[in-house]
Amino acid sequence: MDDLDVSLGHPTEAAVITRVLVGVDFSEASRQALERAGNWASRCGVPLVAMHVLQPPAPMLPEAQIALPDPAWLKSMEDHAREQLESWVKPFGGTEVIVKWGGPAEELVSAADPTTLLVVAQVGHSTLERLLFGSTAARVVRLAPCDVLVVRTEKAR
Repeated sequence: MDDLDVSLGHPTEAAVITRVLVGVDFSEASRQALERAGNWASRCGVPLVAMHVLQPPAPMLPEAQIALPDPAWLKSMEDHAREQLESWVKPFGGTEVIVKWGGPAEELVSAADPTTLLVVAQVGHSTLERLLFGSTAARVVRLAPCDVLVVRTEKAR
């Protein structure tokens, strides 16, 4: 609490944003988050970074657990995701794109630092979906080392 002015309850120093990182899953909600992130990056005069996280395929049969996915197939999935992400960020010029494998919330958080503004979309899920799958936005907010902007979409309201 060294950096807080306790008497006013406000930070004594404003956080400096050095880049805006946005998670993109190619949904309409993430398109809105990308647009909002692009606006913030432009206003702050900082780089925009767009990340898409591919989730490793889960084996459906017990015997498939020992079989490794074909590396060429995985590479083609990664290349396709990168091409799609590059087309999405084209209007924002000079945007860095990152495609990774793993858990979306965990990969976004691991790419962030305290000077990052992390932008994610909140997608409206049913209570059952939230229980079964969780919410990437909620996990990011809980784990992030930085400020997080959660873009609410019409469906999430």
